[in-house]
Amino acid sequence: MSSNSQIKILFLAADPSNATRLRLGQELRDIRERLQLAKERDRFILDSRESVRPGDISQAIFDVEPQIVHFSGHGTSTGELCFEDLLGESQPVQPDALAALFELAADQINCVVLNACYSEAQAKAIGEHIPFVIGMNKAIGDQVAIAFAVGFYKALAARRTIDQAYKFGCVEIRLQGIAEHLTPVLYTKQNSVSLVSEVQQIASNKSTGVPNSSSAILNARQRQRLQQQLDTLQAEWNLRNKKLKQIQEALAIETNVAVKFQLEHQRQDEEAQLESLANELDKIEQILQ
Repeated sequence: MSSNSQIKILFLAADPSNATRLRLGQELRDIRERLQLAKERDRFILDSRESVRPGDISQAIFDVEPQIVHFSGHGTSTGELCFEDLLGESQPVQPDALAALFELAADQINCVVLNACYSEAQAKAIGEHIPFVIGMNKAIGDQVAIAFAVGFYKALAARRTIDQAYKFGCVEIRLQGIAEHLTPVLYTKQNSVSLVSEVQQIASNKSTGVPNSSSAILNARQRQRLQQQLDTLQAEWNLRNKKLKQIQEALAIETNVAVKFQLEHQRQDEEAQLESLANELDKIEQILQ
């Protein structure tokens, strides 16, 4: 995407009547609000389609001609995304079917965001054709989905790159106090291994003394993606460390007993989060050695 061109975002929502209801409207409102608050708000065009059926997807792409497609809805543990049928009930779509569709639109679409449970399989398949695809490697709740979307589009509206916006989305989840920042996974074109899988497998092999197979040895692309994750975690550690210092300064001058009690709890929470982040940073740094 050109740095000065308009960016069209197509938001697709499906919330079948026979599935758990989701806060898709809230997610759309929050994304729209973040884009409208941007300094260069006129660069972004957000178009939405609700109660989407499988046949609606290609028509919406033809009509909007988006650079970014964002799907919000349900996913199954077998990797299918759930759209709606004629009765408004769930109609699953297989990863290879959506991948085939996006292959035909690859000259136009630069990024796909699949904000749905278990959408990593879809992201992996679509990532063979689209430069940037984001999926979720397990079940997620509304709060996580909305937090990631807010962080992602807030950064995108501030002229950050897509991979940087992805990092900000993950950090936004942590800043909301939710320990699911590794749930979103970023795939790039012709890259079929997720960062989380790499970290977990290589770290497990190292900790158990099992030699890594040739497929687990870090190549240049994997090392780059691990470094990006390291940078994301380090940025969050810096933010939380700054917040901890502010709390400590407030504690030093506060005289109200009730307020000091609250500040003390905040201090303990931040220290715990910093320790957890430090452990994750150490784990990735060891892998990169």
